Amino acid sequence: MEIVAVQPVVALIAGILILIVPRLLNIVVAIYLIVIGLMGLFPGYFAGGVPGAG
Repeated sequence: MEIVAVQPVVALIAGILILIVPRLLNIVVAIYLIVIGLMGLFPGYFAGGVPGAG
């Protein structure tokens, strides 16, 4: 699955969780930012390609 396809799903799940339990906002936002940051730093691991292959 491509990163582009994962981001909308993550955003949808996060939005639903925040609507159900507003106290989860800090945790959901923190996890989302960490995941997006890791995808940006290590694109090879999340794109299904070989890391470091260019």
